[in-house]
Amino acid sequence: MAKIQKRMQIGVDYYPEQWDPALWEEDIQLMKVTGVRVVRMAEFAWSRMEPEPGRFVFEWLDQVLDLFHKYHISVVLGTPTNTPPRWLTELKPDILPVHADGSTEHPGVRGHRCYNSESFREYSSRIIEQMTGRYGSHPAVVGWQTDNEYWVIDCHCDTCSRRFREWVRDKYGSLNAVNREWGTVVWSGEYSNWEQIGVPHGGSKFQNPSYLLDFTRFQWDSIEDFQHSQIEIIRRNCPGQWVTHNFHSYPQRLNLYQIGRELDVASFDYYPNTDPAKQATGPYSGALSLDITRGIKRCNFWIMEQLSGPPGCWFPIWRAPYPGFIRAFAWQAIAKGADTVVHFRWRSATMGAEQFWHGLIDHSNVPGRRFTEFAELCGEVNALSGKLQGTAANNDVAILLSHEHLEALRIQPQANGMDYYENIKDYHRALTKLGIGCDVIEWTELLDGYKFVFAPNFYLISTEVATALERFAANGGTVIITSRSGVKHMNNQNVMLPLPGLLANCTGIKVEEYDPIGLDLHRVVDENGQTYSASQWCDIVSLQGAEAIAWYDEDFYRGTPAVTVNRFGKGKVYYLGTHLDEPFLKNLFGTLAEEHNISMFPNLPEGVQVAVRAGKDGVYLFVLNLSREAHQVKLPATYHSVLYSVERGEVVDLAPYGVDILEITPGDEDSFHG
Repeated sequence: MAKIQKRMQIGVDYYPEQWDPALWEEDIQLMKVTGVRVVRMAEFAWSRMEPEPGRFVFEWLDQVLDLFHKYHISVVLGTPTNTPPRWLTELKPDILPVHADGSTEHPGVRGHRCYNSESFREYSSRIIEQMTGRYGSHPAVVGWQTDNEYWVIDCHCDTCSRRFREWVRDKYGSLNAVNREWGTVVWSGEYSNWEQIGVPHGGSKFQNPSYLLDFTRFQWDSIEDFQHSQIEIIRRNCPGQWVTHNFHSYPQRLNLYQIGRELDVASFDYYPNTDPAKQATGPYSGALSLDITRGIKRCNFWIMEQLSGPPGCWFPIWRAPYPGFIRAFAWQAIAKGADTVVHFRWRSATMGAEQFWHGLIDHSNVPGRRFTEFAELCGEVNALSGKLQGTAANNDVAILLSHEHLEALRIQPQANGMDYYENIKDYHRALTKLGIGCDVIEWTELLDGYKFVFAPNFYLISTEVATALERFAANGGTVIITSRSGVKHMNNQNVMLPLPGLLANCTGIKVEEYDPIGLDLHRVVDENGQTYSASQWCDIVSLQGAEAIAWYDEDFYRGTPAVTVNRFGKGKVYYLGTHLDEPFLKNLFGTLAEEHNISMFPNLPEGVQVAVRAGKDGVYLFVLNLSREAHQVKLPATYHSVLYSVERGEVVDLAPYGVDILEITPGDEDSFHG
């Protein structure tokens, strides 16, 4: 694997094929003056690179790359497989995905390709061979982006049906095993011939949930295999260049961890919402997305598309970014672990579907307010690059995320208003409002180094994961487990054990019954008499060694435990039998942070976030006001602002969308408790 450069930098997405060549050098000169250090391009330019079968035209791209090299700006090239050209879909119509109802996806937008199409694999490999063979040693090219924004497309073509059948046969070996693991005896669904197995035509929500979960797993494997075919070519022809992919729009049915495994670095396309009505939630949802992206490789990442203006395309145009918005959210990405932030796009398109997905420069081609703000950001990042280089997040808390839980709960929703990812948002938001740094990692990852971990809605469970959680608690860690955990085996069939199934031993409770209350609100009271709201689900539990710390305060199960804690070895295991409101979560997380001596800022104003990046040469506290209101943040001591080269007293004043970066003495972050 090639080593990715660690320097902090700002970049732009650029589409030279969409502009008059007379603009190219003028644009690149302005990028250089502005402080742009890297560009991404060519991910949608297949028809310009191969205008007809086997005829390759790269002279225009040679010219552009040479210009970027002339001005010392690095380039990331995208493989153009998200948009197969019309001549290809006409020549090989099997490339086009087939929907569940049998209709075919039409060409002319993007993403109109089946990952399993043999024709698509052949022609994709050919264009990538040509690109990598030509640019594998070009001095401007530092890396590659595979495709663009993978997603699960649920293709139902004949090739997918055949390959799914082969996948099932490889996984299970015999029809008896398939019938057992999918439970096909229900509704006389048993298979007697391999040819009976195929994709779920019709797309009925009432189909076998074990079968549907495996169909999604098959698609994850298909995308992974498709990407591997690209990476294999890139690594062979470009040994000094690295590989990434730009994930997008969480939650994704795509298994980010599986697709990210072979990458050198993960990337994310970040479009924080500019609507004033979203300002109470958007910055926190964004913080979760950034923490998830960092967790894909458990290291720093790239932003491959960052908001530069109001998006608009297949929906009405968003509100204009408020002054400071672009700069503040770029710094938020950096604070969360982005080493490079690439803005989409350099100039607003004058043609095509994304004409109103605004870039840094408007259609007038005259740089305006947003461009000036971007230029300021470039100057700040370039000035601090040396200090921040090599720093990263080092958190004591983790949320364990599973795409298998996400998909299984999508297939079989459990209660009105109960959403796996939205619940994770609530837990993460409470941590963020307390200023507690949090990793979001794959649910099967090693837990070494953490002090407490959150295991929400562990709907599917394996012996290995249950044992790992027990071991973590026994060694002194704290685990938080919630309702709808331990419900099913990994084959998406119910466990025939009292819930929480394999997690009963460490939680010390037994679920006697449950009440899916959905959107209704129920009162919960804690041991101090404080009342909270709960929704979605109520597990009615009996204590099997645990002790209750909060109880239901209404309905026929009034007075029964709602929240419990079980001492397990040297640690503790909490069980949340219901989905509790933010005040309860903040109280619980704050208590755990104090018990484990975890850094926090419990009195952050609404909309203000903090994050710490540390390295061998320094520790830096990022203070971010991601709101339209001015705020103050209290500090435990005086610190030096590396952003403004001034000393900050015990209060930092933040203008709307204001940012500050404070240098602190290593170890002093332990004093951040208010």
